[in-house]
Amino acid sequence: MNETAIVEPIGKRERTKVANRQAILVAARRVFAQLGYEAATVRDIIRGTELASGTFYNYFRSKEEVFEALADDGARRFRPILRHARENAKSFDDYLHSAFVAYFRFIVEDNAPEGLPIDQRRPHVRMDTPEMMAVYQEVRQSLEDAIAHGDAPRVDADYLACACIGIAQEVGSAMLRRSPPDIDAAADFATGLILKGLDGAPRQG
Repeated sequence: MNETAIVEPIGKRERTKVANRQAILVAARRVFAQLGYEAATVRDIIRGTELASGTFYNYFRSKEEVFEALADDGARRFRPILRHARENAKSFDDYLHSAFVAYFRFIVEDNAPEGLPIDQRRPHVRMDTPEMMAVYQEVRQSLEDAIAHGDAPRVDADYLACACIGIAQEVGSAMLRRSPPDIDAAADFATGLILKGLDGAPRQG
């Protein structure tokens, strides 16, 4: 009986912590979309929740930390999508293109909740967090497998993984600044650039 009385409150506290943190992230995503990252403040994020102002600082020290948490949350949710692209690809070229399409579609949907306009004045996303590193490992493993099976050129898989991620992030940011964002055009450009360098990039009329 005593053991149950001790365990149950702890479980409830943990659930409350998870719920509070998620409430902050949901509010922050909407505030960043509505006001833009630069204009948004911690006070704006708190107003978007039902939490007391002091509660926010139990979880985050700044809006920068909230943004990093959102980026990590996005990386965690994107990993199974990336794995699905890998498992269903018919060739190395198909994998690259489908992975770029999946990423560009993901960031369009993730950066414009409920049809709000996309704002790209945001800080650089750190790549050394566990979730970001897991995405890198997923990409690198896919490339190493393709190289080992003779489906891709025998190049440095580490460099290639970093190049793919860097191109995806920068081309994705540029795509989001366009209205409307053209996912297919961005994916075609990124895929062609990786496969054939500038000779493979689609030409403009």
